[in-house]
Amino acid sequence: MARKEPLRFAHPFFTTLPVEERPVVPGVGRRMTDFIATKLEKIPDPQRDPTMTLNEIIGQAGAKQIEASGSISFHAVGDTGHENGFDEEAVADAMAADYNAAHPEKSPAFLFHLGDVIYYDNTDRGYHAQFYVPYRKYPGKIIAIPGNHDGELFKFDGTSTGQKTTLEAFQKNFCQPKPGVPPAAGTIFREMVSQPGVYWLLNAPFVDIIGLYTNVAENPGFIEAPQIGQKQYDWLVKTLGAIKKLRDRGQRKALFIAVHHPPFSNGSHSGSTQMLADIDKACTQSGVMPDVVLAAHAHSYQRFTRTVNFKGRQMKIPFLVVGSGGRGLQPVSPATGQHVGDHSYDKSLMGFGYLTATVTATQVVLIFTQVQGATKAPFDKITVDLATNLVH
Repeated sequence: MARKEPLRFAHPFFTTLPVEERPVVPGVGRRMTDFIATKLEKIPDPQRDPTMTLNEIIGQAGAKQIEASGSISFHAVGDTGHENGFDEEAVADAMAADYNAAHPEKSPAFLFHLGDVIYYDNTDRGYHAQFYVPYRKYPGKIIAIPGNHDGELFKFDGTSTGQKTTLEAFQKNFCQPKPGVPPAAGTIFREMVSQPGVYWLLNAPFVDIIGLYTNVAENPGFIEAPQIGQKQYDWLVKTLGAIKKLRDRGQRKALFIAVHHPPFSNGSHSGSTQMLADIDKACTQSGVMPDVVLAAHAHSYQRFTRTVNFKGRQMKIPFLVVGSGGRGLQPVSPATGQHVGDHSYDKSLMGFGYLTATVTATQVVLIFTQVQGATKAPFDKITVDLATNLVH
């Protein structure tokens, strides 16, 4: 039926009415997120069981060296894709300086890319210019979860990004059938790993890392929705349940959950409350909460501390936004430790840089390093005690 009168505002969700009292927009729903969910892309199925080991990334000898050293460290950063990007390359070079060929066991095990590897050019050319060239000096292996730009089929002007199916280019470079140098690398030798899919579990010494794909919307993020199904969500519940069983048997490791869209953000992109609710539901259902949550998407650094009462115990969980990898900066609100609901907003930076996580059997140390041109300096540091779940 044709609408008789134009809407007063550009969308019918601009209202003070509670969600449950709003009229249903035919084919959409009652909220802007209901409309956004209709625009999501199907999540590609994993090509095998979505579990990786550190052996698969750096080899058995390298994994044994790290385990014997008593700790594992890794880099993490997102939102890097930029052709001829001075800032992206500056961050990559700063991270490369953390490696020591004489002591590989003391070097980062890998770089964990938090999404938006590529912007608007999901082709071999785009990957070469925006990824392989700026990271040509970085000696570590790189694993990743996709960001919204990695999955999109169309640019902001409606033209093609170069891929016909969502995440086609991402899978070609990160989810090869076996490790090797992808065609997009050209004359640059970079052995890429064989991730099992676009969401996965990394079972490493001292730490389990769960990487999730939160789809193509600018905001918010989704790990499941009627339009994309709930295979990823069901896998998350199953995976968390398996970790819980190991913990019940005394095998306690740190647990990181990583998503591209941040659950909390005071930057240019707002937090994804519904996605956080889905993660909470999965954690409650399985009986285990993460020790750290990583995200990107907003081009800044932000740190939040969330306080939750879980199974009769108070936990303090750091939620970090590390979208500072070189793709332009975006405004971010100052952090003064102010509390909103169950979380505090503790640190922020409108600047470039990267995170280094170091994990032992008893603690997690998170250091954010600011990069300004050819110089770098520590900007933020916290420690998570795995026995008490205190953050200091």
